[in-house]
Amino acid sequence: MADVIQTISDFFEDWSGGKTAEIVTLRQAGSNRQYFRVNTPGASYIATYNPNNIVENNAFIEFARHFTKKRLQVPDILQVDRKKTMYLQTDFGDVSLFDIIKAEGYSESVKNLFRKTFDHLALLQVKGGEGLDYNNCIATKSFDKQAIYSDLLYFLYYFIRALDLPYDKNLLLNDFELLSSYLMQEEARYFMHRDCQSRNVMVKDGEVYFIDFQGGMQGALQYDVASMLWQARAALPHEWKDDLANYYFDAVNGLLDNRLNKKDFLDSYDGFVLIRMLQTLGAYGFRGLFERKPHFIASIPFALRQLRWFLENKKIPIRLPELQRALWQIVDDSVIARYETVKAAPDTPLIVHVNSFSYRKGVPEDESGNGGGFVFDCRGILNPGRIEQYKKLTGRDKDVQEFLLHKTEMPSFLQYVQGMVDISVADYIKRGFESLSVNFGCTGGQHRSVFAADSLAAHLKEKFGVKVVLHHLEQEAKNWVNA
Repeated sequence: MADVIQTISDFFEDWSGGKTAEIVTLRQAGSNRQYFRVNTPGASYIATYNPNNIVENNAFIEFARHFTKKRLQVPDILQVDRKKTMYLQTDFGDVSLFDIIKAEGYSESVKNLFRKTFDHLALLQVKGGEGLDYNNCIATKSFDKQAIYSDLLYFLYYFIRALDLPYDKNLLLNDFELLSSYLMQEEARYFMHRDCQSRNVMVKDGEVYFIDFQGGMQGALQYDVASMLWQARAALPHEWKDDLANYYFDAVNGLLDNRLNKKDFLDSYDGFVLIRMLQTLGAYGFRGLFERKPHFIASIPFALRQLRWFLENKKIPIRLPELQRALWQIVDDSVIARYETVKAAPDTPLIVHVNSFSYRKGVPEDESGNGGGFVFDCRGILNPGRIEQYKKLTGRDKDVQEFLLHKTEMPSFLQYVQGMVDISVADYIKRGFESLSVNFGCTGGQHRSVFAADSLAAHLKEKFGVKVVLHHLEQEAKNWVNA
């Protein structure tokens, strides 16, 4: 990671004429892209490093350059290296529309941000699609019948099959063919963001900006609207969805000289809502049920509840009997309950005690009187303390954290730890237990155990909302002596 940061620093200084900057690592995206914030006294920028997917880089760079020329709400590409392994763009900050939804709830100001987003989305699709070179697309150039059918197969193989529910394969494939053909009747000559959701809409100074459109292609207008309004985690009120879909129609129809038929448009829109929800479930199945990534598993109940509401309140535009039969099976309460995350209430008695410690001092005792709990040995992970530049730091220092995340097996270790501890936390919440201890030990109780304890504490608070008492026993002892 130090080498990558130096590469980014050299890249920036070459563009800025020698101006030095602070480089801060940002959270990694779903792909192998690595993001960095480049801070200078007068401004900040976002640097992207992605040496293993030049095609993806090229798509984003060329699309952004085209949209910028048309004065659309996207990042400006400021610098690209010769091999297109990294690029520098304008910084829209850290606040997404999704973050604002979580902070404010479903306020009128949030709804106004959606309206503003749809005004600019219509421009991105219509004006942005004019003259765009779709040869820069990552895979397929358009969301055609084959692409739609592929999304449906993705849903079949990574979600339906993973649940091991009965279905007639031939009848289901026939319904996939019918749905694909139906959706292809819609005019598909506009830019389609492909992942237009509130996480990919940044908000800065009251303005909205689109990011992560490298997967874009030519397609129908309705897909991005469906993606935006039916995002599982955003869980927008259903009356909002209808109001905002109508608002978007008026905005885009105005750009197209009012030549769209509203009934036909909204009928097709329901079909695109369905395909988007199924594609999302396929992604959750692949990332969650196969790759075992907790965030995606936790998202499954949100998506299934949305799908159930859709089946109960909307009309699938064509007859798809086997698909509907399969969908009613997966939205059953028993299926949703498999993936439901138990949440602690304000009066939940459980307290999780998370400690880091040094094996030189021994494993901490459980003072609750219950005994048991977890003890995880971090000594199998490469020790940053062996490296001179990290010796005097702890697991709370950014340089050590980046070393552990990018140069060791710590991410895999934590994934297994979370999987085991989550089982007990969920059960203890349900049964009204009062205490659980989780201990992380390493040689000195300074680097690996501190980072692991902090990471688990943050995970449990976010996932379960449970009370966590965190102690770094060795570091607190050192602080006491130094005081």
